[in-house]
Amino acid sequence: MNLAIDIGNTLVKLAIFDNGQMTELQILEEITLPAMERFVDAHADIEFVILAAVKDYPQAVEVYLHQHFRFLVFNASMPIPINTSYTTPASLGADRLASAVAAHAIMPSEDILIINTGTAITYDFVSAAGEHLGGAISPGLMMRYKALHTFTGRLPLLDEIIDVPLIGKSTADSILSGVLNGTLAEVDGIIERYRLLYPAMKTILSGGDNNYFDKRLKNKTFAIPNL
Repeated sequence: MNLAIDIGNTLVKLAIFDNGQMTELQILEEITLPAMERFVDAHADIEFVILAAVKDYPQAVEVYLHQHFRFLVFNASMPIPINTSYTTPASLGADRLASAVAAHAIMPSEDILIINTGTAITYDFVSAAGEHLGGAISPGLMMRYKALHTFTGRLPLLDEIIDVPLIGKSTADSILSGVLNGTLAEVDGIIERYRLLYPAMKTILSGGDNNYFDKRLKNKTFAIPNL
């Protein structure tokens, strides 16, 4: 039994894998040593642990995992089954690289665009030859709402993810339309520009906000929420 730990910008995911299949997923707002110990105590058969993080976390957690398991921290310097031509691999987010590895494992010999819709929206392209070419980073939905509120004098802070008309008839509706319809247009537009370069490309949609995008994008995507 294996444990994969994903420390994201907003949430922490603890996933148990057995024979390559995820059998349990627990989501935390933050990771602490007591929380880690409680989780481990409830899963006595864990043997291997891998951790991917995009922000700092208590080093006591890493010390504990090193002491009790065969433990790895996932990053760009470890051996992986794909190549990357990213020019600054040390700054490449572990979440983006892990998604690229997973996508290539699921769809080998395919050109793949991976779109993760979380705190940030990230785009990563993996070629059919198994090379991560890079991608893009864009603000996520909540980040766009917060930016409009923070950097203006009177715009309210909103957080809804709903269907909205294109033409907003109030300030709140105008913000919702700009953020939600604008982001949908961005994602569809990026997919279409990639498809001009790679006509047979597959697109994988993942991340916390994937449910909103999955049913509303014009382009076909494969939804894998916990890629």
